[in-house]
Amino acid sequence: MQPGQMAYDRGSTVFSPDGRLFQVEYAREAVKKGSTTIGIKYDDGVMLIVDRRVSSKLLEPKSTEKIHEIDDYIGCATSGLVADARILVDEARKQAQIHRVNYGENIGVEMLVKKICDYEQNFTQYGGVRPFGTALLVAGTDDLGAHLFETDPSGALVAYKATGIGNGRPAVMDLFEKEFEDGMTFEKAALLGLKALATAVEDKPKADSVEIGVAANGQKFRRLSEEEVSELIGKM
Repeated sequence: MQPGQMAYDRGSTVFSPDGRLFQVEYAREAVKKGSTTIGIKYDDGVMLIVDRRVSSKLLEPKSTEKIHEIDDYIGCATSGLVADARILVDEARKQAQIHRVNYGENIGVEMLVKKICDYEQNFTQYGGVRPFGTALLVAGTDDLGAHLFETDPSGALVAYKATGIGNGRPAVMDLFEKEFEDGMTFEKAALLGLKALATAVEDKPKADSVEIGVAANGQKFRRLSEEEVSELIGKM
């Protein structure tokens, strides 16, 4: 960065002369250093696949939770700063409950994601705060079908058929561009997602280091058991 740009670098709400918010870009870099996280749609729903390998054999793998249930039919996976992600997940759960109390129904997936992104955008517009250094993949079902959304530290959201975030995103997206197909079965989508994860981490996934969440039409969001994950990995 040039010396003349340092003043714009220090303020999270100040645009540089070329229209950039450096603090938002730094937050995106924090996401890129996070765990590889994958979302993929199949014929009857959406699944989230997360690499939760631990850096020390002394850590309990199950303590590194990367997939969170937001509402009965909505879940999310995170990549980036874990503490920042926890705040966003708590906000999402609160908004889902507020909607249920006010309207007596489950919140729509897109509506919920927009509320999360509005909350994130506030932290790019006012002084004394910093952007969230995390991105979410939100998967869920509602009356309009199955949905997969990606959030950005700037507060932007994008809907995908298949995507990845974290340090393995380039490899994941390259594989999906070549091999993803509309209308895949659950098993075919799961195997493609696991293949993408293996490509990104350059190692075969193991049941105790992979977490999978599924949002299927007409069914509540759930995490697959270690036995179910192990069975899918065995079919790779």
